[in-house]
Amino acid sequence: MIRFPRAARTVLTLALPLSLTALAAPSLSQLPSTPPGTLDKTRVTAGTYTVDATHSMIGWRVNHLGFNDYFGLIGQLGGSMTFDPANPAATKLTATIPVSKVITVDPALTAHLTKPAPEGGKADFFGANAADATFVSTRVLPGGDGVSAQVEGNLTLNGVTKPATFTAHFTGAGTNFFNKAATVGFEGEAAIKRSEFGLGFFAPLVADDVKLQITIAFEKK
Repeated sequence: MIRFPRAARTVLTLALPLSLTALAAPSLSQLPSTPPGTLDKTRVTAGTYTVDATHSMIGWRVNHLGFNDYFGLIGQLGGSMTFDPANPAATKLTATIPVSKVITVDPALTAHLTKPAPEGGKADFFGANAADATFVSTRVLPGGDGVSAQVEGNLTLNGVTKPATFTAHFTGAGTNFFNKAATVGFEGEAAIKRSEFGLGFFAPLVADDVKLQITIAFEKK
């Protein structure tokens, strides 16, 4: 067994995390000069992809008292996509949306959205410890432009399941140089009526229609 002097052991202890960090991420000089993802469909390969939770999110907006819209955000999405560029209509998509992690720019409003229900009553909005919402696709209708599609499916939110449709737009594909994963990105738009999911508190003064803006990346590993 080889033993190093104490001073040498100290140097090794300090240096090891730095060396591991250097191995985990490229240095600035090693970074490519252009982004790895481009709007090129030929870079998309068939297979099963999982959501890049760190860089995927849903923004929502709703009108307040007829004056203006305010915004919120839900991140840390989950899910998967099975995709074949030769047959995009056969795409299968599932997503999980952790509504309990909803945020706004105002702490009081965020707290209201997740405020526990009163004893024996119903929460105004999601309440405490809300179950994740889910979306499961049932049909994908590719657009004539080759880079968009209508995605139909079932949205389960607040314990209620309803049909929902969103428009998806391809935004880029390539290989992520950090983790070497083949990655494909999309943006999407949708709209739902919150009252249909038991979330109609204060409607129509606060609008029933909620507009959703989706940005999502999928990785194949």
